[in-house]
Amino acid sequence: MASLISCPHCGPRPKEEFAVRGDATLLRPAPEASDEAWHAYVYLRANPRGVHVEHWQHVGGCRRFLVVERNTLTHDVLSVADAAEVAQGGAA
Repeated sequence: MASLISCPHCGPRPKEEFAVRGDATLLRPAPEASDEAWHAYVYLRANPRGVHVEHWQHVGGCRRFLVVERNTLTHDVLSVADAAEVAQGGAA
């Protein structure tokens, strides 16, 4: 049986309906930041082992962006929230 992710809009759906869009903990540099800061933001990524927060998109369903907290070692999904609500401070 496929792993399920509980979309806040569509309910439990197979993980194959989702696409990982990247690290949700990165902070975008200010427009006037140095070239080194922009280089680090665009190109350098950590490869964490354990609990990590990522942006995912429900491409096979509502197409909404989600913030997914998962364990990269076990692939267990710990929490899922709508990215717009997280950005507004409504969910964590």
